Amino acid sequence: MEIHEMTIGAYTISTDPERLDINVVYEYLHNEAYWSKGISRNLVERSIRNSLCFGVYHGMEMAGLARVISDYATFAYLGDVFVLPKHRGQGLSKRLMEAISSHPDLQGLRRFHLVTSDAHGLYSQFGFRVVAEPGRHMERVTPAYELYSQPRGEMRNATVVRP
Repeated sequence: MEIHEMTIGAYTISTDPERLDINVVYEYLHNEAYWSKGISRNLVERSIRNSLCFGVYHGMEMAGLARVISDYATFAYLGDVFVLPKHRGQGLSKRLMEAISSHPDLQGLRRFHLVTSDAHGLYSQFGFRVVAEPGRHMERVTPAYELYSQPRGEMRNATVVRP
């Protein structure tokens, strides 16, 4: 996939996977993000590998991230959107959403979905709205505290067969 970049003053937003600082992403998602506290490094790495990531950089320093999971034809899901505290208040979240909204591989999608508890105002500026017909949507959710508190390598309710 072609790499896209946008410069905003001293900041750059890039889809170059080589620029991502996995340590920064892991530390934030594992320790700070309300939606993923306790997530393992392995899961963070796997999620990044299987997503279109938009990194936000101040020089060489990573300042934020957003991940898009998509088939690039009909559906996309936006997740793990964050700007690190010391870089907030500069409009970077809005610029990040502009980069995502204008990405050529994310045009013409029938549905672009996200979940938020506190950023409705930001996302509504880019056409997102509360689900119009919630009765048509279903989800299966395992709370982060339950999912990420499992011993490493184990799955809930898994049956282990040993020879």
